Amino acid sequence: MIKTSFLPCKTLKFPLAKVEGSRQLKCKGPRMELTLVQPDDWHLHLRDGELLQAVVPHSANHFGRAIVMPNLKPPVTTTAAAVTYRESILKALPTGSNFNPLMTLYLTDSTSPDEIKLASCSKVVFAVKMYPAGATTNSQDGVTDLFGRCLPVLEQMVEHNMPLLVHGEVTDPSVDVFDHEKVFIDTVLRPLIQRLPKLKVVMEHTPLWMLLGLLSLVKKFISLGLVAATVNPQHFLLNRNALFQGGLQPHNYCLPVLKREIHRQAIVSAVTSGSKRFFLGTDSAPHERRRKECPCGCAGIYNAPVALALYAKVFEEAGALDKLEAFTSLNDPDFYGLPRNTSKIKLIKTSWKVPESFSFSFGDIIPMFPGETLEWQASSS
Repeated sequence: MIKTSFLPCKTLKFPLAKVEGSRQLKCKGPRMELTLVQPDDWHLHLRDGELLQAVVPHSANHFGRAIVMPNLKPPVTTTAAAVTYRESILKALPTGSNFNPLMTLYLTDSTSPDEIKLASCSKVVFAVKMYPAGATTNSQDGVTDLFGRCLPVLEQMVEHNMPLLVHGEVTDPSVDVFDHEKVFIDTVLRPLIQRLPKLKVVMEHTPLWMLLGLLSLVKKFISLGLVAATVNPQHFLLNRNALFQGGLQPHNYCLPVLKREIHRQAIVSAVTSGSKRFFLGTDSAPHERRRKECPCGCAGIYNAPVALALYAKVFEEAGALDKLEAFTSLNDPDFYGLPRNTSKIKLIKTSWKVPESFSFSFGDIIPMFPGETLEWQASSS
């Protein structure tokens, strides 16, 4: 629902951190307000230990549920490990939070079909994540033999209607980094969907030029609701120039790497069209500042505190605010076969400044668009 009203401006709250570079802004005049079914985040990295304690409040503040990535050290490869990790997340939540972490398993060449049976019965694990070995952060234990040793596991996932979440890149060093996804489609994803047409597949953080190549191939599977894609704020708003403007920008480095402006525009056009096969997945991936600003910096952009404001910006600029709620809150649980949230959240058109950093005892975390002024602000309904 969209309405215009006179609203007071509230200072945005960032729990558990010393916020650097923030300021209170005075707001006057009418404000546009959106009331949405509370969104969920269907692609989220929460890490563990001190980092988990630091970042989980930001996601819990805005999202009702989240599909939590399993690429820890060691990775979350069993249902028992997923249950233990979920308990750690729940313990780290702010008092009174209703945030519900939905767990995933990390697919390896050694995963057994019996583990999928356990996961399906657990009511804790909701998907399996496929990382090609070496593709991104903590993916060294990922898949090397998808159509051999992993095939019985994938067949079991079909039986239990469990989605496969795909980090879609090849890791062959002879392939240009900007072509990793295109080659993945041709050599991995296309054969996978043809071999297992009833497997539910979610393409994560998918630059759209690659996704369109997939959709043209598997339209009949799309119509059956078996293939979908999450889209994150960075691929919505940034192109590869953001990596180099004013010098090397490590906090804009993510994998898959950012693409050309024509690809970014294609993503916006397709997702704001209202297709039910796209939904929110922030791919928020925190790293301590020193692990980003170093000779071999980590991939990942921390966007949890700003994600909803950025999605609203994209849909507003596309003239598609009426389609925002489906993308953030409806398409995703429908695809997973889960109930929609009953709680609400408000997005208010009011200016606020993104903190330059969040400071903790172990170091700083730099958010997406540090120090920038955004025009939408989320609050509980």
